[in-house]
Amino acid sequence: MAFRARILPNYAPDPFGPALAAVLVASALRCASVPSGPPREPGPFRDADLVEIVKLDPAIRLDVRYATANNFTGRPVYREARAFLQRPAAEALVRVSRSLAQKGYGLLVFDGYRPWSVTRLFWDITPQDERDRGFVANPARGSKHNRGAAVDLSLYELATVREVAMPSPYDEFSDRTDPDYAGGSAEERERRDLLRAEMEKEGFSVDPGEWWHFNYQGWESYPILDIPFEKIR
Repeated sequence: MAFRARILPNYAPDPFGPALAAVLVASALRCASVPSGPPREPGPFRDADLVEIVKLDPAIRLDVRYATANNFTGRPVYREARAFLQRPAAEALVRVSRSLAQKGYGLLVFDGYRPWSVTRLFWDITPQDERDRGFVANPARGSKHNRGAAVDLSLYELATVREVAMPSPYDEFSDRTDPDYAGGSAEERERRDLLRAEMEKEGFSVDPGEWWHFNYQGWESYPILDIPFEKIR
């Protein structure tokens, strides 16, 4: 598969470092059915054209939790706090941002493109019952995040620059994360539903189990990638 010049050649995927790599080695014995590398797919696929979201629209704010210990793994899994999407998805997100600005809100992005190796790590450290409930993607099939065609995000208030409250926090493993969850306050549900409506206008669809996770139309036309952020220009 051909990549555009923005992706550097001769890379060696390693988004973890020695400590997290050890987790993968230890889990290999009990996860023999999971491939050691990204699954092979027949294609054909579109050329990857990953772009950095905030460079298209500085009004989009980032809170990349996976570059910190403030995530469900309890450790950083990204070396850089950056967010990328395939260009059509990124451009659609900019249109969402501009529409929401007229309503007093901005977009707060938690995650975009995710290297396959990180998806493998999530799978390895997640208990089986939570895997069965679909809280993490199976690396044997890959994730839409791995294709650069999925984004995790919420809203912030333009007036205060503060993240708004939703029916659940980001990355919680509970029924409250369902995009149709009827609990929480009316204001929380209203903001959640506003985000969904604005995203759907621009070709995104919400994940059935995560109000913050949106997949861009045509995601299947992009390949599963395992490129570290530092190798993307």
